[in-house]
Amino acid sequence: MTQRMKLELAYFGRPFHGWQKQRRQKTVQGELETALSSVFGGPRISIVGAGRTDAGVHAAGQVVHLDPPGPIPPEALMNSLNGRLPPEIRIRSIRPVAAAFHARKSAVGKLYTYRARWRTPTLPWLEMRSATVRGISDEEGISAALDLLPGRRDWASFTVPDPGKDSTVRTLFRVRYRSRHDGFDLDFLGDGFLRYQVRRMVGALLEVGSGERRVDDLCDLLDRPRPGAPIRTAPAVGLCLEHVYYRKSRLLSLEENG
Repeated sequence: MTQRMKLELAYFGRPFHGWQKQRRQKTVQGELETALSSVFGGPRISIVGAGRTDAGVHAAGQVVHLDPPGPIPPEALMNSLNGRLPPEIRIRSIRPVAAAFHARKSAVGKLYTYRARWRTPTLPWLEMRSATVRGISDEEGISAALDLLPGRRDWASFTVPDPGKDSTVRTLFRVRYRSRHDGFDLDFLGDGFLRYQVRRMVGALLEVGSGERRVDDLCDLLDRPRPGAPIRTAPAVGLCLEHVYYRKSRLLSLEENG
């Protein structure tokens, strides 16, 4: 029996219809599974990802697990995959893990970054992974809104109109706002995120910052969760899954260091 492998990968999300494989659509999972089948010369191989990123969303640290059908050294597998994958996807590391490791269920935290700029960046590689948004006129409002977000609560207002039967309760450990000369970066560290949650949190913050929404309105969305609440969904191009955490000690250290 071969040993389970943990793969960490990065991808530029624009050419893909999201992470999850779909018929007649180009997806990151689909490309990776096709490359794996080519490496092992057999039927399609299934992988499990730490989370599903939407169409256009990027990743610097997506994680998957794989039970290979035959023995292969991690370095050889990484080189073989990177030689077959499109240039927008790169395997960053592969290592053997215990059979109990699960890319999604074993995760204790995820870090997303949203990059927004007031105008089109002059550096093309920055433009390709940043959203162009209107400038913020209410810095105090943004600051007050940011203070409201961390905590454990029902985030139904910040997801799709029909979230299904699964719980919409999540813990947001920390939000960090980093001002740039032409925009900002927002880091969101949580135990997990609902579909569109990060982009809708950013959208609500942008509405507060532009004066379209009051901070009290945001309080109401948090205190009285309702799926499909009227909140702007920020563009996908600015969002990136930076890291998936599997050790509580590292996650706690990141929280304490701010």
